[in-house]
Amino acid sequence: MATSFAAKLGEDCKSALARPSTYPVLLKIGVVTALICILFSTVLLEMAHDWWTDPALSQGMLLPPLALYIAWIQRRNTFSIPATPDNRGLLLTTCACLTFHVGKLASEFFLMRFSFVILLAGLIWTFWGLARLRTLTFPVLLLATMVPLPVMLYNSVAAPLQLLASDLATRIAQACGISVFRDGNVIQLAGTALGVAEACSGLNSLSALIVGSVLIGFLQCSRPFTRVMLFVLAVPLAIAVNIVRVAGTAVIADFNQEFAEGFYHSFSGWLLFVTGFGALYLVARILHALLDPKVTART
Repeated sequence: MATSFAAKLGEDCKSALARPSTYPVLLKIGVVTALICILFSTVLLEMAHDWWTDPALSQGMLLPPLALYIAWIQRRNTFSIPATPDNRGLLLTTCACLTFHVGKLASEFFLMRFSFVILLAGLIWTFWGLARLRTLTFPVLLLATMVPLPVMLYNSVAAPLQLLASDLATRIAQACGISVFRDGNVIQLAGTALGVAEACSGLNSLSALIVGSVLIGFLQCSRPFTRVMLFVLAVPLAIAVNIVRVAGTAVIADFNQEFAEGFYHSFSGWLLFVTGFGALYLVARILHALLDPKVTART
C-alpha cells in the first residue's frame, strides 16, 4: 500500500509540474489591476459621483453593467477566437497613459476619464489580440458613452440649442394662435414669461437618445451602415422632441401658468422623452426593414 501511495504521489507531482503554472498569469492580472486602481480610482469615483448627483448624467450609471452584460452574452463568440497576445496593443496602452497625464496636467476631466476606456481597449489588444478586441468593439464603445462631455463643449452646444428651441417654439406657438414673441432665449407670453434655460436646451435628452440609438442599433440592426444612420437620425429627433416640449409648455402656460411649472413641467419632459425613445425605436425598425438584408429561410 505504501508503494502504491508513493507511486500515485509521484504521478501527481509529475502532472502538476507538467501543467502550465497559473501563477505568472495571476501575477500579471494582479499587477495590472493594482496599477489601474492606483491611477483611476479617484477619477472613476468622481465620475460616479457626477452620475449620482447630476440628473443630466444619470444614464451613465446604467452603461458599465450594460456593457458587461453585452460582453457576457457575446462570450462564446469572443472565446471561440484563440488569445494571441500582441505587443502592438502597448501603443494604445501608452496612448491611454499619455492622455491621462495630459488631462491631469490640464485639469481636464474628460481626457482623464476617457483615457480609462482607451486603456481597457489597449489591454484587451495586448493580452488577447486584435481579433478578440473586434468582438468586444460594441461594449467598449458603449463604455465610451458613459464619459460626460467636456464642460466647454457642453456650454458651446447648449447655447445655440437654447436659441433654436426658443425660436422654433415661438413660431409654433404663434401658428397655434398664441400671442407671443421671443427676446433671446425668453418667450414672452401675454401673462408670463418662459425662460428656456440650459436644462431646457435639449442637450440632456440628446445625449440620452444618442446612447439609446447605439444600444437599439446593436439590438435591432444588422448592418453597420444602418446603425450609423440610426445614430445620425437620433440628433434631429432629439432636437425636434425638445422643441415640441418647449412649444407645448408655451401653449399650456398661456392657458394656465401653473401647468408650466413644478410637477406638470417635469412630467411633460419625462413623457416627451419616452415618446422620443419610442420614435427612435420606430425609426430603427423602419431602417432595419429598408436597409438590412432580408434573411430567407432555406427549404
